[in-house]
Amino acid sequence: MIAVYPKLKAPIFSSEFTGISRGFREGTMDWLNLRFFSRSAHKSKSDKPDTIGWGGWFKEKSKKGEKVEVEVESVRGGEDLWSAATEDCGVFPEHLVVMVHGLVGSAEDWRFAAEQFVKKIPTKVIVHRSECNSSILTFDGVDLMGERLADEVMSVVNSRRGIQKISFVAHSLGGLIARYAIGRLYESVGGVESSLHVGNHSDKGKTQEGRIAGLEPMNFITFATPHLGSRGNKQLPLLCGVPFLEQRASKTAHFIVGRTGKHLFLTDDDDGKPPLLLRMADDCDDIKFISALGSFRRRVAYANANFDHMVGWRTSSIRRQHELPKYHLLVSNEKYPHIVFVDKGHTENARSEESFTVEAQNYDLEDEMIRGLTRVPWERVDVSFQKSKQRYVAHNTIQVKSYWLNSDGADVVFHMIDNFLI
Repeated sequence: MIAVYPKLKAPIFSSEFTGISRGFREGTMDWLNLRFFSRSAHKSKSDKPDTIGWGGWFKEKSKKGEKVEVEVESVRGGEDLWSAATEDCGVFPEHLVVMVHGLVGSAEDWRFAAEQFVKKIPTKVIVHRSECNSSILTFDGVDLMGERLADEVMSVVNSRRGIQKISFVAHSLGGLIARYAIGRLYESVGGVESSLHVGNHSDKGKTQEGRIAGLEPMNFITFATPHLGSRGNKQLPLLCGVPFLEQRASKTAHFIVGRTGKHLFLTDDDDGKPPLLLRMADDCDDIKFISALGSFRRRVAYANANFDHMVGWRTSSIRRQHELPKYHLLVSNEKYPHIVFVDKGHTENARSEESFTVEAQNYDLEDEMIRGLTRVPWERVDVSFQKSKQRYVAHNTIQVKSYWLNSDGADVVFHMIDNFLI
């Protein structure tokens, strides 16, 4: 099957899937990110992705009239893409980019962005689109999904020669899964443990030495990820900020999305421990979450400033309400029309003395997570599709989940690639 993107006019080889076809096609339900399709089996942690060879590539005319071939190789648990030209030259990309989808998603959700990566940086990157947590497997909880992703990444690293660097690009829930996975994959350099501790703000802004899956960590990038969970006021915008609905959602989410719902609304108390997302804002005895984040050269949070029905602006940009840019300050960029504000992480996110009056307990939890996560610097990139016809599906448009429905988000993807550390 050959599909042609109208704006790019580039023939793209369609991905192949196993198992039963999707139950829901992209359409009116796409804005809720509910695209269910079944998988043949639930993989355990011990499963190792076996490479399944199939020939997949596409050709595209570049500006100079040259043809670009992209190799595609299916893997149990994901799919790898890289430029065929590198093999012809006897050189293989040394930078692994792991792309992680969100709730009830699949590797297909990152198809457009993955192909743009390989086209724009053909000799530098190999892109792995994860699928070990696809569809309803995303109901299993952030911890179990993080373990599966960590195993999948290790399998990819062990099967690819010459890889020296690693980056993560994740959408929505995938950002939390990736944060858990890098904690599992983190290795301190020379046996020196991280010096980051709760309440120790003197370490803020420093990059920790460390390795992820034995590789040099470069970029950790999230798109519309609920870093602070969905429990706070207007953190799940679909509920319109109505306190009663937000309270009911907090108590019933696990009936809809399983353990993941408990983690998102911070209602889990496994073995009497604090909520998982709260623990993930610090280093634990067995998993160094913050040290893992700090080992990356840069951390970037892309966030929808409006029209995202699934993830609020505060939680996706890891900021307090008063730290959000004012609307009259938002200016567009001609090259990236939907990028409206960029904070390179140089500004200090000091806590103000203003008092919060809405759900104080929720804000206390949010504030504690913010203080933990911002002990390493983050770049914030605010996105707005306010003038776009696709604004009501902003949660998917920010990653171009489906080109036909979310093409206006292409400039956001290009912004991410153009600023990518190689």
